[in-house]
Amino acid sequence: MSGSDDISVSVDIAIEAEAWGEEEALRPLVERTLAVAIAVGRFDLPRHVEVSLLLTDDARIQVLNRIWRQKDKPTNVLSFPSGLEEEAGDDRPLLVGDIAIARETVVAEAAAEGNTLEAHLCHLLVHGFLHLLGYDHEIDAEAEGMEALETEILAELGIADPYAEVST
Repeated sequence: MSGSDDISVSVDIAIEAEAWGEEEALRPLVERTLAVAIAVGRFDLPRHVEVSLLLTDDARIQVLNRIWRQKDKPTNVLSFPSGLEEEAGDDRPLLVGDIAIARETVVAEAAAEGNTLEAHLCHLLVHGFLHLLGYDHEIDAEAEGMEALETEILAELGIADPYAEVST
């Protein structure tokens, strides 16, 4: 799947939680989301990149969160960058990293935001992908930049700004 004229992205999808459904149904959404993220972000990446995506449940992501972040609770998305130091070969893509997304948390957040599951999944996929590329939101200035880029990518996908203030 091409993200732009110069960069292609391949995605290794593993589904641990059956509630996510079949890979064949999810793959087009996942590939399109990452391709748009790469095209809009104009990242300095090798010609071929690969991302591993784990679609799991709250129980599994809680274990990962406890092991890797010392936070013993479920979360929506975790990213595990591989580091961009390794060079991709002509025949093999550079593994950018792994993203894990928890079904129950995503469903609950989408409902609370009045959003569709697909739109929220796209948002979290973009968010996780940006973390793989070194973006962060621990400092306000970095958070603003990351959120602005997420919003731009999501707009290209036809998804509303998840950070916009909702007026009541």
